[in-house]
Amino acid sequence: MNLPEIFEILIITLSDRAHRGEYEDLSGPKIREKLSDFFSSAGWPYNINLTLIPDDAAILRDLLINAGNNFHIVITTGGTGIGPRDITVETVIPLLSKEIPGIMEFIRMKYGTEKPNALLSRSVAGITGKSLIYTLPGSVRAVEEYMTEIVKTLKHTIYMQYGVDKHV
Repeated sequence: MNLPEIFEILIITLSDRAHRGEYEDLSGPKIREKLSDFFSSAGWPYNINLTLIPDDAAILRDLLINAGNNFHIVITTGGTGIGPRDITVETVIPLLSKEIPGIMEFIRMKYGTEKPNALLSRSVAGITGKSLIYTLPGSVRAVEEYMTEIVKTLKHTIYMQYGVDKHV
């Protein structure tokens, strides 16, 4: 198989307060920055779309079902904690055809040794449709930490996703 000519990427921020305009979403733009750096350095053409939605499972589910056919990578930010409005993980898991637990387990352990609250994240990664999906916490600091680790494996993950034999 070949890699996509242009990687279509969707970043979804889930936040009731940002959606109401109470504060500016900084996490979605931080993900965009990290992915732009990655794809530019890899020399892979890409297009990034950002969307901001409330913490609403039905809206997220509809977006993800559509994204699974139209986007190569989907990254969500927000809704991975244990609060009553944190619905991202419960919404994403039933849509996954393959889960990739190792990356999120590693991130929780790496950052949780210094900041035990990081262990409360329930973030997941996997494949839904043709999309590689990662669910990140909502804070900019957590996004920075997660994306730092995700981009280290992203090229190999993409090669595996598309059946490209790069096991050199």
